[in-house]
Amino acid sequence: MSFSEYSGKRILVTGHTGFKGSWLVTWLNSLGSEVSGYGMDPGGKSLSTILDPILRRDERGDLRDIDRLRTAVEEIRPDIVFHLAAQALVGESYKNPLETVTTNVVGTANLLECLRSLSYDCHCVVVTSDKCYSNREWEFAYRESDHLGGHDVYSASKAAAEIVTAAWSSSFFTGRGGIVTARGGNVIGGGDFTRGRLFPDCVAALSENRKIELRNPNSIRPWQHVLDCLSGYLRLGEWLMSDSFRSNKERAFNFGPVAESQRSVAELVGEIFESWPGQWIDSSNPLAPHEADRLAVSIDRASSTLGWTPTWQFSDAVRETVQWYRMFYAGRSVHELRAETFDQIGRYMKACSTG
Repeated sequence: MSFSEYSGKRILVTGHTGFKGSWLVTWLNSLGSEVSGYGMDPGGKSLSTILDPILRRDERGDLRDIDRLRTAVEEIRPDIVFHLAAQALVGESYKNPLETVTTNVVGTANLLECLRSLSYDCHCVVVTSDKCYSNREWEFAYRESDHLGGHDVYSASKAAAEIVTAAWSSSFFTGRGGIVTARGGNVIGGGDFTRGRLFPDCVAALSENRKIELRNPNSIRPWQHVLDCLSGYLRLGEWLMSDSFRSNKERAFNFGPVAESQRSVAELVGEIFESWPGQWIDSSNPLAPHEADRLAVSIDRASSTLGWTPTWQFSDAVRETVQWYRMFYAGRSVHELRAETFDQIGRYMKACSTG
């Protein structure tokens, strides 16, 4: 996968100041794209601040401000949009449920409405989550045709974003630019500093020689490096721009790891200790808000339709992630962290070409 189609293309990334958005913008820069971003100020330490990626336009705004969003979209005139902006935490959805719903559902509808009003065809990849499925806690991997739902507000908001996107697509984009959704799994990678997420909490504890406290050590998740997930989004965007999608009815795609990477939280931490030794303790709380114990997604559709498969194995993903954080907590310079980020992209693309 060379992703040569992105050279010279005008790309809009919403949520460009977030963890995945920062990696995506950096990767698109390396591919020669003209990248613009629309998102909130990251606040505190962030990968966006460290990488300081090249942007044609850096618009800081809220998706719920449709007038500002429309002005930005009309002036940027993107060929394709990667919609990553969201309230992305299950825990936060318990604290601020209405903000979660309005951001993830109304914000998505606002973006699609702005694209609908354009005088030309613009493609869009709407990123939701593997948590959009009505999770029955079974061992089988969810397929794109399985029921949507959500026990918590975050999951429900992602299911609702899927439904809204499908409705806008079928109502307003038939014969126009392609609108598709991408359902990603549990992503790890250097530069995520979000408190409450497993990997950032683990490396923060290790950097201070503290024992790692695990809320759900037996929960099983489909762990995947951020570059594997983003390669799926990029491949999906290529598919849209090739017009192959017009003869295909599929409008939702899962992007997750191979079955070997579906590991428990305790197993993930054990793999981290291979590169950064430490200890963990069980701090599970039976009164804590509900979190799913098991979740896996099938990637058969992405494989058969897009020719996409993951590249890095579980151990590769963990090792590369730990390496980035060890450099950060060792006080390495911003220049060195940027170089390591580009090096990881280079190593990933080399693995794609040789694998």
